[in-house]
Parts: sequence; C-alpha cells; structure tokens
Amino acid sequence: MAGKVVLQYFNGRGKMESIRWLLAVAEVDYDEVYLTTREQYEKLLSDGDLMFQQVPLVEMDGMKLIQTKAILNYIAEKYNLHGKDIKDRVMINMYSEGVMDLMEMIMMLPFSADANAQLETIQTKAKGRYLPVFEKALSGPMYLVGGKLSCADVQLLECTLMLEEKFVGILAEFPNVKSFQGRMTRIPAISKFLEPGSKRKPQPDETYVKTIMEVFKIKLPLK
Repeated sequence: MAGKVVLQYFNGRGKMESIRWLLAVAEVDYDEVYLTTREQYEKLLSDGDLMFQQVPLVEMDGMKLIQTKAILNYIAEKYNLHGKDIKDRVMINMYSEGVMDLMEMIMMLPFSADANAQLETIQTKAKGRYLPVFEKALSGPMYLVGGKLSCADVQLLECTLMLEEKFVGILAEFPNVKSFQGRMTRIPAISKFLEPGSKRKPQPDETYVKTIMEVFKIKLPLK
C-alpha cells in the first residue's frame, strides 16, 4: 500500500505551490520535507531521486515524481480534474500552461535585477495577453473547460490571487474572471486552503530567497 504523499521543496511557494493547491482541492493530505541545506540537495542527487537535478520532488503512489507539469497532470488524472476526454485535456493543458507562464514571471520577481521593471512587464502582459483570454473563456461557462472543475481552474484562481497581491484592482477590467474567482473561493476545499494556518505558503521573503541561493549556489540578482 502506498504511503502518505510527501513533498520535497523549499519552505515557500515556487513551483511546488500549484501542486499544493491541486492536492488541497483533491483533498489529499501530505507531509512536507523542506530543503534548507546544500547537503540535502546533494543527497537527493546522489540517491538518484532527481532525474534532471531539479525540484519539486513528490513521493506519491510508490513513485518519485519530478517536473511540475508532469506532477500536476498525474494528480489531475488521478482525481478527475483533467476533463472527460482527450479534447478537453488539450484545452485544459493550453489554459494551464498559459497560466503557468504568467505565474513563473511572478515567481522570478524576488530574483530579478530590476523588480520594478519586471512588475511593469508582468502587469502589461497580464492585462494584454493573458487575462483577456480567460475573460472571454468565462463569458458564459462556470469553468474553463467542459462545464466541470479542472486543474486549469485551480491554477487560474491561484494566479489571480498572486496578481492581486502585486496589483490591487487588476481584475476590475475583467469581471468574468473576478466572478470566477469568487465562485472558486467558495468551494469548501479551497475555502479551507485559504484559511490562516493552512498549508498555503505566503509571499516569498528574504529567508526563502537566501535558502535557494545557498542550496543551488547561485548569485543574485539573476541577469
């Protein structure tokens, strides 16, 4: 019998946060092992746990899973959050990857050489490239694809909350997205995940950035 799901990553959002969100929606309990030292990372490498020398690492169903998209797809498939057929799935994946492109820009802010310029770029792209797509997709349906909750919906909610942390009122021009956000936050599992004391991580702080620098032996800001 497979044991409890275990996540190995830093004590912060990063690429693991979307995985935490999806597990929360699927109501899957999990433990976390936080990377805090270079030695922990090197042990994962020497044990052969990191296929491409990268985290996140998720231990689940007797497997050691890496690569964020692959992990998200596995969870989505297992817990019926990936559409009813192959056509639904490809649409879900397109929306999901678009959201991830935008979220990754936000994730990189603490490591940016010019955070103010990067913020301006994120806001411009969010309002001009990404949010209009979701505003149109949500002009009638409750969810993005197939009339049912999917991993793309969960990631879009996560993304809208991240955007509002940086740009208060950014959804004012996108009422369908804002209404969608409100509906999503009323889903019991999501409402619970948004409560204080949940496993949702706060915005990155100096400790999070410093730990990543030390574990991966990188120098900031990144160029």
